[in-house]
Amino acid sequence: MDTLIANVTAVTMVPGMEVVFGAYLGIDGGKIVSLSRQAPKEPPKTIIDGTGMVAIPGLINCHTHLASAILRCYTDDLGASDALKVLLQREAKMDSKAAKAAATIAIAECLRFGVTSVSDLYYFPEATAQAAAEAGIKANLALSAYRFIDENEDFDFETDEQCRELQRLADKWHGYDNGRIKIDAGIYAEYTSNYRLWEGVAGFAAERGLGMQLHLSQTRNEVDSCLDRTGMEPGELLSCHRMFAVPATAAGCSFLTEAEQKLLGRRHASAVALPLACAKNGQPVFDIPAFVKNGMNVALGTDGAVECGNLDMFEVMRGASMSVRVSKGDPAALPASAALMMATVCGAQAQGRSKECGMLKVGLDADLALVDFSAPHLIPCHNVLTGLVFSAKGGDVAMTMVRGKILYQNGRFPTIDLKAAVEELTTDAIPRLFAGDEPK
Repeated sequence: MDTLIANVTAVTMVPGMEVVFGAYLGIDGGKIVSLSRQAPKEPPKTIIDGTGMVAIPGLINCHTHLASAILRCYTDDLGASDALKVLLQREAKMDSKAAKAAATIAIAECLRFGVTSVSDLYYFPEATAQAAAEAGIKANLALSAYRFIDENEDFDFETDEQCRELQRLADKWHGYDNGRIKIDAGIYAEYTSNYRLWEGVAGFAAERGLGMQLHLSQTRNEVDSCLDRTGMEPGELLSCHRMFAVPATAAGCSFLTEAEQKLLGRRHASAVALPLACAKNGQPVFDIPAFVKNGMNVALGTDGAVECGNLDMFEVMRGASMSVRVSKGDPAALPASAALMMATVCGAQAQGRSKECGMLKVGLDADLALVDFSAPHLIPCHNVLTGLVFSAKGGDVAMTMVRGKILYQNGRFPTIDLKAAVEELTTDAIPRLFAGDEPK
């Protein structure tokens, strides 16, 4: 046995939500090989003392934009249109070096907060893939395609620049390291592209067995515009053009109708709630229980650091539960167990990883985090599940492990050259992107 985590409280997330106190969690070959209250007879190579710790399945961030971390806090307190204008100006100056450095910082932040897998929809996916490959985190990566293709334009998916980038990305990275990195197809949103791109991307995804990522019905204006132009809701329109013919994760969904929820539920699509990013941008969070009732898998995401401020999934779990309780006027509307489920089991389902992670279970990958419950704000602990959601913070994570390999422990990132990434940002990328700006 490679590693034994001894005397730990294990939140398994298996059906029944079993919590094992005083557990011994055995890891070998990157897999969980034992989980019981009895110490194994086989002596492990390494023992990790889990006293005072809670082991949880690694959290799964199902919607973010890692490389946008370079823009963190830059547009805060601006209106939506002003913020978008400023972001587009800065993003136009980005290159792959800046994107990789920013993605590396963001991945370190994710690991620091107990996240073992991310779904990323952004530009420079090749750079992000390189950062994820080096760091050891799991990732579903999608190019945020956007383009209106004129009816008279000679469009060929095989030769179109953005489509060729997706093809190259899938050829090189899909299934990397036994599936640790997956490539998804993707579009930014309905209102930034049209049916010729949608059908090309959807056809490629179906042919190659890829998933799909997109933003969907995030604002009232987005939906009204689609209705005015086409007479259809965005989800309905995109479904007609096969965008949900493959497993899809749709982020935002604040204005998705009940009919669309049921339609996407039949298509096995996942809705990703972004409670903190929505609140920060003055948008409502969708009705999570209603979406589940209508057949949709619901996962959680931070959105990018520029939209959310940070990538702390503990805050997101708490925000998801509180948003439902406020909207329903019921303090029992979304229990802590449901929030944890969305951040683990449902996240794994959204990523197509249910057979490998999302629970602490024998046979699954050892993707987990240890949360230090010895901090004053976690004492006393009358209920581990509510403590994780309503009291714990990302900063309470003491260790994060993916496939049995420690990627973060007590302030150290063994697989990430954090100093080099910071130096790249501070000496080159940030001065270049923000030249002429006065310090605020």
